[in-house]
Order: sequence, then structure tokens, then C-alpha cells
Amino acid sequence: MQNDAARAQQLLAAYRADIDNLDAILVYTLAQRFKATKAVGRLKAEHDLPPADPAREERQIARLQKLAQDADLDPEFAKKFLSFIIQEVIRHHEQMQK
Repeated sequence: MQNDAARAQQLLAAYRADIDNLDAILVYTLAQRFKATKAVGRLKAEHDLPPADPAREERQIARLQKLAQDADLDPEFAKKFLSFIIQEVIRHHEQMQK
């Protein structure tokens, strides 16, 4: 019994280490994404382009939902996640145009 509990603790630690690494990847990936969207926002502000592009947003959401499905991730979750990010990007772009 003790060996099973010890083995479970080792597995748990390994899973958590993987999760911690993946969380770091997510954070750094989001930071890179926002750096890119910040550049887009500056370009839009300089050329008086609208902060939102609903047609592109729809295409991106559809694309991410397909990727999510292929990756065995809930496509609805992917849609909610990307929609949240898009709204944050639009908010940043609107602030740049003030």
C-alpha cells in the first residue's frame, strides 16, 4: 500500500511539473501574441483603421475551433478563450486610437 501511495505522489509531482511548464509556455506565448497585436494596433491607429475586424475575428474563431477539434480540445472552450483574447486586443486598440 505504501509503495502505491509513494508512486502516486511521484506521478502527481511529475504531472504538476508538466502543468507548470505548460502554464509558463502559455504565459510567454500570450505575451508574444500581445506584442504582435500591439504592433497591429499602432499600425491601425496611424492609418485610422477600425480597432475591430469582425470578419477576421470570425475566421480566426472558426480556424481555432477546427484546430481545437483536431487537438482533442473542446472547440467551444477554444472559442470562448479566443473571444476573450480578441476583446482584450480590441480594448487595447481602442485605447491606442484615443
